[in-house]
Amino acid sequence: MSEDPLLTSLLAAVAAAPGDVPLRLHLAERLADAGRVPEALQHTTAALAAEPGHPGAIALLQRLTTALTTGSAPTTATTADEPALPVADAPADPPADEPVEEPHEPAGFDWARAEEQVADIAEPVSAFDDGGGPGGSGDSDVEWAERPDVRLDDVGGMEHVKSRLELSFLGPMRNPEMAKAFGKRPGGGLLLYGPPGCGKTFLARAVAGELGARFSEIGIADVLDMWTGRSERNLAEIFRTARRNAPCVLFLDEVDALGQKRSNLAHSGSLRNTVNTLLSEMDSLSGRNDGVFVLAATNHPWDMDPALRRPGRFDRMLLVLPPDAPARAAILRHHLRDRPVTDLDLDRVVRATEHYSGADLAHLVDTATERALAESMRSGKVRSLTTKDLVAAAREVTPSTGPWFSTARNVALFGNTDGSYDELAAYLKKNRKA
Repeated sequence: MSEDPLLTSLLAAVAAAPGDVPLRLHLAERLADAGRVPEALQHTTAALAAEPGHPGAIALLQRLTTALTTGSAPTTATTADEPALPVADAPADPPADEPVEEPHEPAGFDWARAEEQVADIAEPVSAFDDGGGPGGSGDSDVEWAERPDVRLDDVGGMEHVKSRLELSFLGPMRNPEMAKAFGKRPGGGLLLYGPPGCGKTFLARAVAGELGARFSEIGIADVLDMWTGRSERNLAEIFRTARRNAPCVLFLDEVDALGQKRSNLAHSGSLRNTVNTLLSEMDSLSGRNDGVFVLAATNHPWDMDPALRRPGRFDRMLLVLPPDAPARAAILRHHLRDRPVTDLDLDRVVRATEHYSGADLAHLVDTATERALAESMRSGKVRSLTTKDLVAAAREVTPSTGPWFSTARNVALFGNTDGSYDELAAYLKKNRKA
């Protein structure tokens, strides 16, 4: 089938301007209309990562996840106040006194021949099946996950975060005998939350590297499936495989999309069952998950089902904020390492980029590079990057963390009834411009 010219143009436009959220959402809508739901889901989650809380992206995500779990085509978007389109009435049941015609087989139907015709139709399988059918019985465990070679020392700055990780998570894992003396099992769950683009995934990989454990990153597309019951089966198989690969760090990215509040899923029985399965698999009180370290990242922990925060599940939360000054300096040095640079006052650039995420800093360096490259092409001589270029780019590239902090401030002020967000509230009080 030939490619839709409009889709080709939209894909090229998004590749050229990945930060254009309205354009990316328009592409996702077109992909959904074309039946390319997984691709539409990828672009929608990318839009949400760039602009958390975007109402259009959230609405589209709900439509796409419903389409994946029910197997239906995504419906056309409607406004929040617009009533849903009526569904055609089902055929009425026959009156009680009217005889119902029983189905019958056609005369001379050849069942043996019919079974031969469908014998080669394979049952749809989970992405995590390892070749052994339901439950998996293959031997692909060795290929299932990687062993990261990064450590916490590779994370620039963020000393507070690394200290918290060491005390509440890594320390007991490194001292199993002492942890056992205190009744601490070798496993557990940790939830990393904060603005997008601040290094939560990198921290999770560094934790796996510190533990010398395998690392597997799981996204919503790895779990959700259009076939009834498949999403639950995929999730259960992920945890079974993780137990076979212990010690293992299982990293659930964007866990708020997978573990949504069940009170918000009244019309999606499949998604409710997926949340129930996640709760069951996360329950480590039985000791099933010994050696399985479950880490998760989310930008919106307040949208998660409260049951995921109970003891034995994600009972520890760690706030991952935008990089501090030492971390920003390390990130800038990393992105400038292969570029021509002269007369660089790194401290000045660091001061100009407060509240910037790691992704924002990478974008800033790219913007400054484009400026120097354009002048170099006009003059025919390579012109190095300078402090002036980077500071000018900082005025052009605004931090993307602003919308997240606006939402988080409301949660810290009005939704912190149990003290879960005390650390966030303290940061916002100290940094009122965030």
